[in-house]
Amino acid sequence: MYHNLINLTMHQEIREKNVKLCREKGIVYPTFAQMVDPTKTPKIIQDKLRHTGLWDVDSANLFRINWRNEPVEKNGLFGQVNYLEVPRELTKTKARIIALIGKYFPTGAHKVGATYSCLAPALVTGNFDAVLQQAVWPSTGNYCRGGAYNSALLGCKSIAILPEEMSQERFNWLKTVAGEIIATPGCESNVKEIFDKCHELDAERGKHIVIFNQFDQFENYLWHYTVTGQAIIDVLNKLSIHPEHVRGYASSTGSGGTLAAGDKLKELYPHMKIAACEALQCPTLLRNGFGGHRIEGIGDKHVPWIHNVKNTDMVVAIDDQDCMDIYRLFNEKAGFDYLSDLGLNDTEIGNLSYYGISGIGNLLSAIKMAKYYEMDEDDVVVTVLTDSSEMYTSRLPEQTQLQGAFDLRSAVSTVAGALNHQGIDNMLELGYYDRLRVHNLKYYTWVEQQGKTYEELNAQWYQRDYWTQLGSYVEKIDALIEAFNRDVGLM
Repeated sequence: MYHNLINLTMHQEIREKNVKLCREKGIVYPTFAQMVDPTKTPKIIQDKLRHTGLWDVDSANLFRINWRNEPVEKNGLFGQVNYLEVPRELTKTKARIIALIGKYFPTGAHKVGATYSCLAPALVTGNFDAVLQQAVWPSTGNYCRGGAYNSALLGCKSIAILPEEMSQERFNWLKTVAGEIIATPGCESNVKEIFDKCHELDAERGKHIVIFNQFDQFENYLWHYTVTGQAIIDVLNKLSIHPEHVRGYASSTGSGGTLAAGDKLKELYPHMKIAACEALQCPTLLRNGFGGHRIEGIGDKHVPWIHNVKNTDMVVAIDDQDCMDIYRLFNEKAGFDYLSDLGLNDTEIGNLSYYGISGIGNLLSAIKMAKYYEMDEDDVVVTVLTDSSEMYTSRLPEQTQLQGAFDLRSAVSTVAGALNHQGIDNMLELGYYDRLRVHNLKYYTWVEQQGKTYEELNAQWYQRDYWTQLGSYVEKIDALIEAFNRDVGLM
C-alpha cells in the first residue's frame, strides 16, 4: 500500500526558516477548508482584500485562491461560485451545460490553486527552503504563471518553464513576477521537452531547486478533487439538480488535475460519466497518436501520472480549428452581432469573454458528450472554463492574417459548422481494457523516462484504495498549515 503519495515528512530546521520568513513578510497561509469556503477567511485579511486588486502581488490574495471571488478586478470579497449556463442557442443540445468560470482567480486562471496546493505543504513541512531554494514550475502555460505568482506571494524564488510557442500574453506577464523564464522548443504538445529541461536543471543546480511537476504531483489532484469538486457540487445544489440528472463531467486531460474533480463527483453521482478531452491533432488517448495543436493549456503526448484512468469513461477529441474559429466568433464584432440575431441577450454575449481557447475545447467536449449519450432536457453536463479570452488576444490578429477578416459569413459558418455541427465522431467510450490500454501508456513516460516504478504503476490500477486514500491528506495538510500559522504568530 502506498501511504506517501504526498510527502509530509517534517524537516524542522528548514520549517523554522520558513516560519521566520513569513513572520517578516506578514504571510498567512489559507487551508483547504478556507479555499472550499472562503467566508472562513480571518476578518483582518478580509479587510485587507477590500483594498487589494485581484492580481496584486500581495500575500492576502492567497485567500482568493477559490471559485467564489466576487467578479470584480479589485476590492472584492466572496460570494457564490462563479459559473454560467451555456445558452442552448450555442450548444443545440437538449441537455443543460454548466461551466465554472476561472477568470476570477488571481492570475485569471484556476491553475493558481494547483500550484498553491503543491507549494504550501512543502513550505509548512520544510521540504522546500523558501530562503535558499528556487521553485521550478514546468508547464504548458497557466501552471507556471500560477506557480511564479504564488512564489512571489510566498516570498520564494521561481523558475517558470513553458513552450516558446505559447501566447505572448503569458510571457509578458511572467516577466513581472518570475525569477527566471525558460522557453522550451515547440508548442502545446511538447511536454517531453519541458521534462528534459527539468532534468537538465536538476543536474546543474541539484539541491538549490525543487521541481513541482504538475503532471506527477498529487497535490494538484488533491486541490481539484477537494476545491473544484465541491464548487461543482455546490452549483448543482444551488440549481436544485436532481442527482439522477447529473450525467457528465468533461475536462481536458491537461495535467490530470482538473479531471480529479470528476472523482469527487462520482462519489455523489456514481452513475455519471467522466470524459477526458484532447486535441484531435494530437489524439494520444484516442489513438495513441501524436502531433502539434493550438488548444493552449492542455498538454499531451503522454498520460499524466496523476490521471486516474480507471475512473475515466470516455475520450473526446476536439479539432483545434473549431476552437480557433469559435474564439474569433466570441471576440469579434461580427460574431456578437450574429449571435444577438440568434437570440443571445446582452448578458450572454458579455459572458463570451469567459471562454479561453481550452475552455472552448471543454465546451465542445461537453456538447459532444451530451449528444453521444442522447441526454434530455433535465440532464446536466458540467465543465470548466479554466481561464478567459484575455489570455489569448494576440491570437486574433494572427488568425486575421491567416484566414482574413472575421465577417458575417465567417460567423454564420462558424455557428453552423464548429458549434451546431458537432457530432459523435472522434469519441471513444472506454471499456475495461480500453482504460487499461490508456493506463499502460504511462509506462513509457513515467517508468522509462521519469523514474517511477513498475510496482506503483500497477498499484494505480490494481490497488483498490490507491486513489481514494488521497482525500485523507486534506485534514493532515490543514492541520500542518494551522500549526505553521500559529508559529508565525500574525493571527
